[in-house]
Amino acid sequence: MRFVLLSGQRHDTVGVPPLIEGVAFGALLGDKAFDVDWIRAELDARGAAAVIPPRATRKGRFDFDRAMYGWRHLIENTFAKLKEFRAVATRYDKTDTSYAAAIHLAAAVIASR
Repeated sequence: MRFVLLSGQRHDTVGVPPLIEGVAFGALLGDKAFDVDWIRAELDARGAAAVIPPRATRKGRFDFDRAMYGWRHLIENTFAKLKEFRAVATRYDKTDTSYAAAIHLAAAVIASR
């Protein structure tokens, strides 16, 4: 599992480059917030499919695999399981390092179930 902690006011797309750096994959599943040109260009350069629905304000339309996009519920389920842990859901930790450790610990407990 890889994750990047971002400050609350930062957009999610800021965390994409460090997460995909050095990782080989065939597709990136994301919601409409990830429908930005530079992410699509990066995925095209890698030969990966962008399974991202277009924003309503986008002038051009992009096709995406709706069946594969349905798998995104697995990602949402993972976040729901992580949020079952109070320390993760409420972010009581004062430092990013402590919070990251809580996420790793919760993920290890979930994986051991």
